[in-house]
Amino acid sequence: MSRFLFVVPPLVGHVNPTLGVAAELAARGHATAWAGHPELVGRLAGPDAEVHPCAIATGPAADEPVRRPPDLRGPAALKFLWESFLVPLAEAMAPGVAAAVEAFGPDVVVADQQAVAGALVAERLGLPWATSATTPAEFTGALDGMPLVEAWIGGLLGDLRKRIGDPESTADPRFSPRLTLAFTTPELTGPASTPASTAASSSVDVPGGAPGDVPGAAVAGRPIAFVGPSIAPRAADPSFPWQWLDPRRALVLVSLGTANSDAGAAFLTSCRNALRARADRLQAVIVDPDGLLGFPPPDPDVLVLPSVPQLPLLARTAAVVCHAGHNTVCEALWHGVPLVVAPIRDDQPVVAGQVVAAGAGVRVRFGRTDAARLGAAVDTVLTDPAHRAAAQRVAASFRAAGGAAAAASHLELLHHPAPQPTGRR
Repeated sequence: MSRFLFVVPPLVGHVNPTLGVAAELAARGHATAWAGHPELVGRLAGPDAEVHPCAIATGPAADEPVRRPPDLRGPAALKFLWESFLVPLAEAMAPGVAAAVEAFGPDVVVADQQAVAGALVAERLGLPWATSATTPAEFTGALDGMPLVEAWIGGLLGDLRKRIGDPESTADPRFSPRLTLAFTTPELTGPASTPASTAASSSVDVPGGAPGDVPGAAVAGRPIAFVGPSIAPRAADPSFPWQWLDPRRALVLVSLGTANSDAGAAFLTSCRNALRARADRLQAVIVDPDGLLGFPPPDPDVLVLPSVPQLPLLARTAAVVCHAGHNTVCEALWHGVPLVVAPIRDDQPVVAGQVVAAGAGVRVRFGRTDAARLGAAVDTVLTDPAHRAAAQRVAASFRAAGGAAAAASHLELLHHPAPQPTGRR
């Protein structure tokens, strides 16, 4: 039996992939625990999960994540992300991660790319660590052509390592030198992610694939395993009004995720107006955590709620309108559901471009899309069978990649490497 510690940021889309992997490891007899925000992780992982608390900020608001101004875009958003969120988050989490290592005694640390405290503390303590990559933007050339930006980020990470990591190490804490778990497949990210010259395989049995033949790649010498989304079953929330769904009409789900909702009042309004105008053939569920639309009383055509049971709902959904957050995109495509994507910032333009390139959806401009344009985009993904066919192709690749089972097998191999065959001299 091995012990695996998952280090996660206070972001739902980054915690969710670890749930299925941890469940698979537990089913194989291993021990698992988390280091992160106790309330968030506990709510998602369940009451039996072992969660070691980490602060996510310093000062009196140590339990509240920093929220970005809603109008930040482009380089300003990236600068804010690193200077005001990721670096302070790492420094705040580091003592809790170290305490979790001491209390739990992991054999392997699995650190989310945006919880770099996990990687830096693990390297300082001499523990093997893997990267949990919940977005492919970092290894699909998002910063290509921007060497100054990459150098600036490298400088921030170098200074951070001096404070909480091993000052002698040179590894990039966003990429484990041993294993990066990419919760996607080349069918979505595109072939540039797995160039033939760097294609790799590992001796791991993957459901749906041949033993010892796991799709992978190496970026700058770093091994990457494309395992597809880690989808863990979630209960169908009984508080959701399932009886409201009309099987005679197509269902459209609208969501901007949990970290961007404050930026979307005008966009959500356009969505509501566009979808209500198509009420003869559509129903809409709009996720509105901040109450930007005011939570009007339910009507037969548009339902506005602060949260929804997304996975069970996607099984009954015909199209998704979203911000191109990687978690939402992958969960929609897992169900073969085409998308209308309206990226706001960060990795979202990269993910949106991947959706369009794969043929699984259409892109609209977040800040300049009115009800007419939004409605036309929804009509396109619902009526053009090519979009659904492409979404289903990506879904098939997700399932073939192995998901949580493949990720668990890679992690087992990381702790207990397969013996290398002895060759003749």
